[in-house]
Amino acid sequence: GHQHCPLHRESQVELREHIDSLATELCRINEDQKVALDLDPYVKKLLNARRRVVLVNNILQNAQERLRRLNHSVAKETVRRKAMLEAAGGYPQGLPGK
Repeated sequence: GHQHCPLHRESQVELREHIDSLATELCRINEDQKVALDLDPYVKKLLNARRRVVLVNNILQNAQERLRRLNHSVAKETVRRKAMLEAAGGYPQGLPGK
């Protein structure tokens, strides 16, 4: 179903924005602290998580696109075979042909 795509993409974007603002927040806290609280590792972890979200999203979109194309060609093939069967006179026995 196509109706899932935009919704899914929206939540991905939302997640990325949350991660971004969290990273910004951590950087700010880091600057405010007079104590040398090293939040860099956490920021790096966040950015890695964000990159993974983007990668997974791309993989999902590619898979959806491939699935869509596959469905399309299956549908076309089905139509083609039906037409061939009918042309070959694949009518049930007992019924007179045209």
